[in-house]
Amino acid sequence: MDHYDVVIIGTGPAGLGAAFGLLEGAKPPSILLLDRHSYSSGGLRNDCKMNFSWPIGFPVGVWDEATALPYLRRVEAFLKPDILEKRNVSVYAKRAERLNSSLIEIRQAHLGTDGGLELIKRLMAELSGRGVDFGLDEQVLKIEAAPKGNRGWIATSAKREIACRDLVIAPGRGGFAFLQEVMSALGIAYTDNVVDIGIRVEAREERYAIVKDYYDPKFLFPLKTRTFCTNSRAAHVVQEKYEDGDGKPWYSVNGHAWSESRPANGLANFALLRTITLTQPLASGQAYARMLGAQASLLGGGAPIVQRVGDFRLGKRSKAAGLNGDLYDFEPTLKSATPGDLALACPGKILEALWKAMKTLDTIVPGILHPSTLMYYPEIKLYANRPSFMDGNFQALPRLWLIGDGAGTSRGITAAWASGLRAAEGIRSST
Repeated sequence: MDHYDVVIIGTGPAGLGAAFGLLEGAKPPSILLLDRHSYSSGGLRNDCKMNFSWPIGFPVGVWDEATALPYLRRVEAFLKPDILEKRNVSVYAKRAERLNSSLIEIRQAHLGTDGGLELIKRLMAELSGRGVDFGLDEQVLKIEAAPKGNRGWIATSAKREIACRDLVIAPGRGGFAFLQEVMSALGIAYTDNVVDIGIRVEAREERYAIVKDYYDPKFLFPLKTRTFCTNSRAAHVVQEKYEDGDGKPWYSVNGHAWSESRPANGLANFALLRTITLTQPLASGQAYARMLGAQASLLGGGAPIVQRVGDFRLGKRSKAAGLNGDLYDFEPTLKSATPGDLALACPGKILEALWKAMKTLDTIVPGILHPSTLMYYPEIKLYANRPSFMDGNFQALPRLWLIGDGAGTSRGITAAWASGLRAAEGIRSST
């Protein structure tokens, strides 16, 4: 059996933040980072967009402004981002305000997917150089408390057993189901009744001209609807596979962009999401998302659905033959998406809210409702599990710490890193 002071499951920004936070002490502990993938996973790989403004990315149930800002400053000082310039924000903000909507101004940085991969390599090399071990391609199968009389935890992977004093579980959204299994097995109370359901919109940049002034504009609309994760310059839409505890896959779409060192393709994409809170009866947001994902996959023949705005307005499905020529003047970047009819897959109440937001957005940024604009479905964001914590450092059981997007302590790179720093402080103070 291998022994470490601290084992961190998950090598995304939360796990990396925890590792660097632990190294700040006078006597750094021995640390092992584990990941089921053969590479460092998490948000740094996916377009690497970082927000440095409160409250973006910080769930207000576990953060307040006074607590978050010092951590946010530490994250920025460590990562040293180049903050993007914004222009003409007041013009768009005034238009939004007249329509009972709002545009949030945020300090942002963008590395692109390729830039994010370079950052990951640098961070992992630095950790390795400071004595931190990595176990990549090593999926954790079981977590249990150390035998009576010993303190700490034992993590069993497909390759070995590992004993540790402190165990940090840092799942991103992809580790949502894994964390639920762990919490259920260990008797940690939690809820997961909130989920974002929506579409990924793709258009020519000139038809969403705001991206020339503000890289990732955050619009808030009525009916709990918002834009999220805008990409431009060298942007593309991707398909993401999720698995539940029983191994059954379901799919969501997402957006990426390369750094500005890559040739631009003249396209932009963004998510348009509606937040759904399931209350009476209290139900699992993940189960609801899985059901919608499976339904979309059924109608898409095992792939997400894509529909042109022009077809949607006419009440007819899109077909492959109609995706090019005339008004349909660019090819979808997600080639695997199946032309179809969103109205057959997306619940009517959600689709109505999304379409109202699209019409409002077209008044604020004229052009987005051009007939060629694409709508991919589904884009699903599992808001997060909401564990019951023992303290303010995200300790769920003695010496067991839960952080990151999947654990409900963050919604984005910078807040995930901050949650790792916060857990590291708890570990250092309890040693």
